[in-house]
Amino acid sequence: MDEVRVPLVSVHWRRQAFVHWPYPPAVLQRLLPPPLEVDVFEGQGWVSLTPFVMASTRVLGVPLPGSTFPETNLRTYVRRKGGPSGVWFFSLDVTHPAMPAARLLGIPYSLGRLTVQCQGRTCHYAGRRGCRGPGYELVVRTDDRIDAPHGLDSWLTNRFHVYAASAGLLWRIPASHEPWPLFRGTLRRLEQSLLAAAGLPEPAASPLVHTSPGVGPVRLGFPRPG
Repeated sequence: MDEVRVPLVSVHWRRQAFVHWPYPPAVLQRLLPPPLEVDVFEGQGWVSLTPFVMASTRVLGVPLPGSTFPETNLRTYVRRKGGPSGVWFFSLDVTHPAMPAARLLGIPYSLGRLTVQCQGRTCHYAGRRGCRGPGYELVVRTDDRIDAPHGLDSWLTNRFHVYAASAGLLWRIPASHEPWPLFRGTLRRLEQSLLAAAGLPEPAASPLVHTSPGVGPVRLGFPRPG
């Protein structure tokens, strides 16, 4: 993890859910730009749907108006020879109108309608890109805490670099934050069309589910050549 001394963005991530599916690496590789390669765990690639709430969002230290809002990411796990491993976003749906400005760096933000509602140990997430775009509805129950995440649990959640491509260049954005307080989760309901919209086939296996109350502050650094 790089130490981000002067953050471009500082934010707290709250009410996080992670729904992870295994995929054959070759299926994911065709969706990545060179020189990125699929990062694998025991020979398997992974894709994750991660809805959450952005809170106390600051840009260059200045609070973003309306700084608390929902966001939903669809991501996979990548590496670059000679560089750190990280994540690649297939899509990021968000309600805040300022966030799509990050598309200039190749981070594929889209405006949508999203909601997050939690009651006790159960959270209901829903979203729709634009008016008629792909969407999802997800209900997840939080189960037992994972006292010392390791192995696949840690590999899927402890990622401190984002890769993006823009104008023929690969960019890397470092992130730093405390370790996730991580819990097992049970999927109570899921309907989604985000995977197909990203060019992915339906998963062949049931998902692995995590939840977290969140971390923060998360410090996102300035983009660097990848």
